[in-house]
Amino acid sequence: MFIYSVKASSIKLVALVLVSLTIVCTLLILIPSYDTATVFADDGSVVYTGAKDNEGRVEFLKKFGWEVTAEPLEEVTVTIPSEFDSVFIGYNELQKLQGLDLSRYKKKTVTRYTYAVTNYPDYDGKVFANILIYRGKVIGGDICTEAKDGFIHGFSKNTHL
Repeated sequence: MFIYSVKASSIKLVALVLVSLTIVCTLLILIPSYDTATVFADDGSVVYTGAKDNEGRVEFLKKFGWEVTAEPLEEVTVTIPSEFDSVFIGYNELQKLQGLDLSRYKKKTVTRYTYAVTNYPDYDGKVFANILIYRGKVIGGDICTEAKDGFIHGFSKNTHL
Protein backbone atom coordinates (compact mmCIF):
# COMPACT_ATOMS: atom_id res chain seq x y z
CA MET A 1 0.00 0.00 0.00
CA PHE A 2 1.27 3.43 -0.94
CA ILE A 3 0.42 6.67 0.82
CA TYR A 4 0.78 9.83 -1.17
CA SER A 5 0.30 13.26 0.31
CA VAL A 6 0.22 16.62 -1.37
CA LYS A 7 1.00 19.90 0.31
CA ALA A 8 -0.48 22.79 -1.59
CA SER A 9 0.73 26.26 -1.01
CA SER A 10 -1.75 28.98 -0.30
CA ILE A 11 -0.97 30.65 -3.64
CA LYS A 12 -1.89 27.48 -5.57
CA LEU A 13 -5.09 27.14 -3.54
CA VAL A 14 -6.14 30.75 -4.22
CA ALA A 15 -5.34 30.30 -7.93
CA LEU A 16 -7.43 27.13 -8.07
CA VAL A 17 -10.40 28.88 -6.44
CA LEU A 18 -10.14 31.84 -8.84
CA VAL A 19 -9.96 29.58 -11.88
CA SER A 20 -12.98 27.60 -10.63
CA LEU A 21 -14.99 30.79 -10.07
CA THR A 22 -14.06 32.05 -13.54
CA ILE A 23 -15.24 28.80 -15.14
CA VAL A 24 -18.54 28.86 -13.23
CA CYS A 25 -19.19 32.52 -14.13
CA THR A 26 -18.40 31.84 -17.79
CA LEU A 27 -20.81 28.91 -17.88
CA LEU A 28 -23.57 30.97 -16.28
CA ILE A 29 -23.13 33.65 -18.91
CA LEU A 30 -22.95 31.26 -21.87
CA ILE A 31 -25.79 28.90 -20.91
CA PRO A 32 -29.03 30.42 -22.25
CA SER A 33 -31.89 31.11 -19.88
CA TYR A 34 -35.50 30.72 -20.94
CA ASP A 35 -37.35 33.57 -19.30
CA THR A 36 -39.91 33.73 -22.07
CA ALA A 37 -42.16 30.95 -23.25
CA THR A 38 -39.96 29.61 -26.03
CA VAL A 39 -41.75 26.72 -27.64
CA PHE A 40 -39.66 25.84 -30.66
CA ALA A 41 -35.88 25.72 -30.52
CA ASP A 42 -33.66 26.42 -33.53
CA ASP A 43 -33.62 22.72 -34.41
CA GLY A 44 -37.44 22.54 -34.40
CA SER A 45 -37.71 20.64 -31.13
CA VAL A 46 -40.15 21.77 -28.47
CA VAL A 47 -38.83 23.57 -25.38
CA TYR A 48 -41.17 23.40 -22.40
CA THR A 49 -39.74 26.19 -20.23
CA GLY A 50 -40.61 29.79 -19.54
CA ALA A 51 -44.04 29.24 -18.02
CA LYS A 52 -43.20 30.40 -14.49
CA ASP A 53 -45.86 33.11 -14.41
CA ASN A 54 -49.28 33.70 -15.94
CA GLU A 55 -47.89 35.79 -18.79
CA GLY A 56 -45.44 33.01 -19.69
CA ARG A 57 -48.17 30.35 -19.63
CA VAL A 58 -50.48 32.40 -21.86
CA GLU A 59 -47.59 33.09 -24.24
CA PHE A 60 -46.70 29.38 -24.21
CA LEU A 61 -50.22 28.44 -25.36
CA LYS A 62 -50.19 31.25 -27.93
CA LYS A 63 -47.10 29.70 -29.57
CA PHE A 64 -49.31 26.69 -30.41
CA GLY A 65 -51.96 29.01 -31.86
CA TRP A 66 -54.34 29.08 -28.88
CA GLU A 67 -55.99 32.24 -27.64
CA VAL A 68 -56.99 31.82 -24.01
CA THR A 69 -58.52 33.88 -21.22
CA ALA A 70 -56.12 36.34 -19.61
CA GLU A 71 -56.28 34.57 -16.24
CA PRO A 72 -56.64 30.85 -15.48
CA LEU A 73 -60.10 29.58 -14.63
CA GLU A 74 -58.53 27.24 -12.10
CA GLU A 75 -55.21 26.79 -10.33
CA VAL A 76 -54.91 23.51 -8.44
CA THR A 77 -52.01 21.64 -6.87
CA VAL A 78 -52.03 17.95 -7.68
CA THR A 79 -49.72 15.07 -6.84
CA ILE A 80 -48.64 12.79 -9.65
CA PRO A 81 -49.48 9.27 -8.37
CA SER A 82 -46.71 6.80 -7.61
CA GLU A 83 -48.58 4.08 -9.52
CA PHE A 84 -50.46 4.88 -12.73
CA ASP A 85 -53.92 3.40 -13.26
CA SER A 86 -55.24 2.73 -16.77
CA VAL A 87 -56.58 6.30 -17.15
CA PHE A 88 -53.28 7.85 -16.11
CA ILE A 89 -51.32 5.46 -18.33
CA GLY A 90 -53.41 6.65 -21.28
CA TYR A 91 -52.93 10.30 -20.32
CA ASN A 92 -49.19 9.77 -20.05
CA GLU A 93 -49.16 8.22 -23.53
CA LEU A 94 -50.59 11.51 -24.79
CA GLN A 95 -47.81 13.35 -22.97
CA LYS A 96 -45.18 11.08 -24.52
CA LEU A 97 -46.47 12.02 -27.99
CA GLN A 98 -45.60 15.62 -27.04
CA GLY A 99 -42.11 14.68 -25.91
CA LEU A 100 -43.06 14.68 -22.22
CA ASP A 101 -43.26 11.89 -19.65
CA LEU A 102 -45.09 12.22 -16.35
CA SER A 103 -43.56 9.03 -14.96
CA ARG A 104 -40.44 11.05 -14.14
CA TYR A 105 -42.58 13.14 -11.76
CA LYS A 106 -44.21 10.35 -9.73
CA LYS A 107 -44.98 11.50 -6.16
CA LYS A 108 -44.21 15.14 -7.08
CA THR A 109 -46.65 17.93 -6.31
CA VAL A 110 -47.31 20.03 -9.41
CA THR A 111 -49.67 22.87 -10.29
CA ARG A 112 -52.36 22.52 -12.93
CA TYR A 113 -53.55 25.73 -14.59
CA THR A 114 -56.74 25.61 -16.63
CA TYR A 115 -57.55 28.29 -19.21
CA ALA A 116 -60.58 28.69 -21.47
CA VAL A 117 -59.61 28.45 -25.14
CA THR A 118 -61.43 31.16 -27.10
CA ASN A 119 -60.41 30.34 -30.68
CA TYR A 120 -60.91 26.59 -31.12
CA PRO A 121 -61.98 26.07 -34.76
CA ASP A 122 -65.18 24.30 -35.78
CA TYR A 123 -66.40 23.55 -32.28
CA ASP A 124 -69.16 25.40 -30.41
CA GLY A 125 -68.72 23.88 -26.94
CA LYS A 126 -66.34 24.91 -24.18
CA VAL A 127 -62.67 24.06 -24.74
CA PHE A 128 -59.97 24.19 -22.06
CA ALA A 129 -56.20 24.25 -22.02
CA ASN A 130 -54.60 22.49 -19.05
CA ILE A 131 -50.94 23.03 -18.23
CA LEU A 132 -49.04 21.03 -15.60
CA ILE A 133 -46.12 22.98 -14.14
CA TYR A 134 -43.28 21.72 -11.96
CA ARG A 135 -40.65 24.23 -10.84
CA GLY A 136 -41.50 26.64 -13.66
CA LYS A 137 -41.36 24.00 -16.38
CA VAL A 138 -44.24 22.59 -18.40
CA ILE A 139 -44.27 18.83 -17.71
CA GLY A 140 -47.64 18.00 -19.25
CA GLY A 141 -50.92 19.32 -20.49
CA ASP A 142 -53.73 19.04 -22.96
CA ILE A 143 -56.49 20.74 -24.89
CA CYS A 144 -59.89 19.24 -24.11
CA THR A 145 -63.64 19.73 -23.92
CA GLU A 146 -65.91 19.30 -20.93
CA ALA A 147 -68.33 17.11 -22.91
CA LYS A 148 -68.40 13.36 -22.18
CA ASP A 149 -68.16 12.60 -25.89
CA GLY A 150 -65.69 15.43 -26.49
CA PHE A 151 -62.03 15.31 -27.35
CA ILE A 152 -58.61 15.59 -25.79
CA HIS A 153 -55.28 16.17 -27.53
CA GLY A 154 -51.88 17.65 -26.83
CA PHE A 155 -50.95 21.29 -27.14
CA SER A 156 -50.75 20.83 -30.89
CA LYS A 157 -54.00 19.83 -32.54
CA ASN A 158 -52.04 17.07 -34.34
CA THR A 159 -51.06 15.40 -31.04
CA HIS A 160 -53.81 12.95 -30.15
CA LEU A 161 -54.15 9.27 -29.37
